[in-house]
Parts: sequence; C-alpha cells; structure tokens
Amino acid sequence: MNSSYREINEQYTAWLDTLGFSEGVVYDYNYRVRDFLLWLQTQSVNQITQLIQKHVTQYFEYLQNRPNKRYKGKLLSVSHLNHNFIAIDKLLEFLHGQGMKNLPVPTGYRLHVDKDERTRKLEPFTKEEIKILYNAIESTYPKFDFQKREIKHYQLKLIFTLYYACGLRLSEGLRLRLQDVDFERRTVFVKKGKNYKDRFVPMSAGVYRDLQDYIYNFRNKYKLPHTELFVQGENGLNDSIKHLQRMCNDETIKQKRLSMHVLRHSIATHLLQNGMSIENISLFLGHSSLQSTQIYTHILDKY
Repeated sequence: MNSSYREINEQYTAWLDTLGFSEGVVYDYNYRVRDFLLWLQTQSVNQITQLIQKHVTQYFEYLQNRPNKRYKGKLLSVSHLNHNFIAIDKLLEFLHGQGMKNLPVPTGYRLHVDKDERTRKLEPFTKEEIKILYNAIESTYPKFDFQKREIKHYQLKLIFTLYYACGLRLSEGLRLRLQDVDFERRTVFVKKGKNYKDRFVPMSAGVYRDLQDYIYNFRNKYKLPHTELFVQGENGLNDSIKHLQRMCNDETIKQKRLSMHVLRHSIATHLLQNGMSIENISLFLGHSSLQSTQIYTHILDKY
C-alpha cells in the first residue's frame, strides 16, 4: 500500500476508535478498508482524490463475485459482504468529515439477509463436540514456555465458560470485569447487553468452579491496568479459538464454523434439548423478544 493510503487507513482507524467502536470492529473495518485501498491501486487509483462513484460500485461488484478464500467453491456470505459495505461507507463518511466533499457519498448499499437461510446454515456443536474441544485445550501451544501457554489455556477455558456455559455475546464477555462476578449470589452481571439491557446470568456449579479457578488461581496474579476478566483483547481470543479448532483431532469439528457466537447458539440448543422452556432460554440469552429465541426450535428439528 502506498504511503498516502497507509496514512488514510491509520487516520480512519484512529477516528473509529474515538467514536467508541469496539476493538474488534476497529480491527475488522481497518482490514476491510485496507483491502479496498489495495484494490484501488490495482485500478491505477493511487490518490484518494481520484476516487469516484464508479470505483465504489465496481469494488462492490468485485466482492460479490470473488471466490471465498476459506471455503472453496463458495462466494462471500451476505453478512461478510455487508460488513465490507459498511466499512467503506464509514470510510467515505470519514473522508467527507476531513473536508473532501467531492468524493462519493456513503452508498447505504446492503444485501438482504435471508433469516430462513441463516437458520439453515447455523450448525451448533453437539455436547460431545464441546467436550472434545474443551479437553483439547491442554494440548495447544506445546512450543510456548509455561507462562505463555498458561495464559492461552486459561483464556480458552474462560471462552467456554462465558460464551458457551453462560451464553454471552462476544461484546458482553469482553466487557465483563472482575467485580461483575458475584460468587456469593452465584451470578454474572452483564451490563448493557444488546439494546442496552442489563441482566444477571446464574452460575451453574461448573461455571462457579471454573470462574473461581480462573480468578483466584490465575487472573489475580496479573497486575494489569484494567479490570476486565480477559487478559488479552478480542483479536487474541479469536486467534486462540481458531488454533484450538485446528489442533483438535476431529475432522467433523474442523469442518464446522467455530466462533463465540456459535458457542452461544450451541448452549441455547442444548438447553432446549434438556427441556428448558423457550421463555427461560430467552431470559438467559438476554433476547428482547421470544421471536429471536424461536430460531432454536427450528435448529433442533434438524438434529
């Protein structure tokens, strides 16, 4: 990337951060805008002042026809495409804010998300697969020294504790602080979940045990400038869970999509299998309506 575009990308990233976007979103949008700027160079657009609406439209068309690098034979998902469109719209908004009024305006272009198709594609992990993944944690990062390996292992265990056993959203887990864990009441306080709704998540016996081990035997040993439960940031967590999946000796697990949100979907499906009511699952997950929770009844029909 040329120096001019590199500077724009750095300033754009700093702007997103000042607006209060999460670390993960800033990283994600930075990555997507970087790809856009690199593509512009292949089109001999080497200065941002050369950018016109045609270039934006052509890039959007290019993305919609570009093969998926991870899943051979497939195109990019609608969700992935829409995130690119949003990131570039935010770039155009940023550039206009910098006084570049002659550049294209944000497009507002988005693809329709087929919720029924999304339900069909959603593939939670089975209870046995969750156990296999969890038990594989101790085999990860064998070449790291003890301290680095211990951090990675405890972080992976906390991922399963919060995103699977507690059913949290990605941002909810990242915001959790030490003081949000109440061992006396056996609850985890989730502040400002989706739609700014607070909730208390009850601890199962396993969650109670794992959180005590994590906080008292690991987290409290680190004198960090923050009080979040996680020692590392979002990007480190995403990398570690992908590493766990690669290290797991199970081909079925390796072929599935693994993310924090898939773990959340998995626990919801398992609770439904165990006989918990839709109403209680909805409260557990922090859904604003039962309609959002009904998706798991359709998923369960497939298993």
